[in-house]
This record gives sequence, structure tokens and C-alpha cells, in this order.
Amino acid sequence: MFLIGKELIFPPVDQADEEGLLAIGGDLSAERLLLAYQNGIFPWYNEDEPICWWSPDPRFVLYPDKLKITKSMQTVLNNGTFRLTINRAFEEVIKNCKSVTRKNQDGTWISPDVQEAYINLHKLGYAHSAEAWVNGELVGGLYGIRLGKIFFGESMFSKVSNASKFAFINYVKQLQKEDVQLIDCQIYTDHLKSLGAMMIERENFINLLHKYC
Repeated sequence: MFLIGKELIFPPVDQADEEGLLAIGGDLSAERLLLAYQNGIFPWYNEDEPICWWSPDPRFVLYPDKLKITKSMQTVLNNGTFRLTINRAFEEVIKNCKSVTRKNQDGTWISPDVQEAYINLHKLGYAHSAEAWVNGELVGGLYGIRLGKIFFGESMFSKVSNASKFAFINYVKQLQKEDVQLIDCQIYTDHLKSLGAMMIERENFINLLHKYC
């Protein structure tokens, strides 16, 4: 296992273990996080653990033009239940992603340090959010990192049914207009598969990074 010190470096991603764990240690500075994303690596760890860096194979991604929208979800998009904003409430979104209760999970990987690090990336213009509102109340949203023509999704939350899907679908449509070619979903979920996400080989993913990031 590669141990990271103060030096701004990561090992080649093909050195990750079978689960995708590549390295341990380092920090959450903007420079290290951006270097990680540019190389197909992301942090994911529990609050009482050292920072763990991952590069799974295969990788779970969504091509924006492969986005799937069911008839029932299209009705939700059209009926005016939710209002969409972008980058209007980043800190509120990450706070809700941190605190929302999730099925089959005891807690969250978004520690105070992670929260602070991504808020810093937002202030620097790299981290972005999409928000869903009902009657002035934030009820769903997502956040992630944008580098070049790739969006690296980090987390989403929903307080009412379909809120996060509404934010996600609309944000993907917006990213398409901005010529984003790939959305990194990192790790498989049924929720994102239903929206069109798929597994691709890590080597293919890294090649797409080199092309679009």
C-alpha cells in the first residue's frame, strides 16, 4: 500500500488493489485534490480513519447523451413541482449531503475536513452544486468537481421524492449544453444506473481523462 507524505504525488492507478484502494495519507489541499481528480483518483474514508485514495476498476460513469428519463420522471420535470438553481447554495448542499440519512448506511464519509476542503474548491471555482427547491426550501441537490469537459460527481441528497433526480437530470442537461463529455459517478448505485450510468474499464476512463480533462 502506497503511503503519501507531504510530497504532492500519487502512484500509478494500476497499483490499486482489487477494491480500488490506491494510497493512504496526505491531505485535502486544493492542489492534491485537483491532482487526484486529474488522474482518476478520489478520496473516500471514514472520519476516524486516515485519508484513503481510490481508483476502482471498472469505473462507474454516465455519458450525458445516454441519460435515461422515464415517463414518470418526465412528468415531474414538466409539472413545476421543483425549481432548479445552480451554485446558489453550495454550502447548504454539502451540509445536507453530510447529514441526510441513507439506506443501509450508519453514517457519512463527509467529515468536517472534507466539507471544508470542498467548500474551498467551490470558492476557487472548481466545485459546483445543483439545487432543487420547493416553496423556497432546499429539498434536494448534488455537488461535484468540474475539470475541463468532465464532471466528477461526489454526493447528492433528497428530502422529498424525486428531488435529487430532478436536480441531477437538469444539471446533466446543462452540462451537455456546455459540451461536458463525461460524468464520473465513481461507484455503482442502482439509483444512477436507472439514469443511464454504466461501468467502463479504468484504462478507458483514464484515456477519457487525458482527452477531456
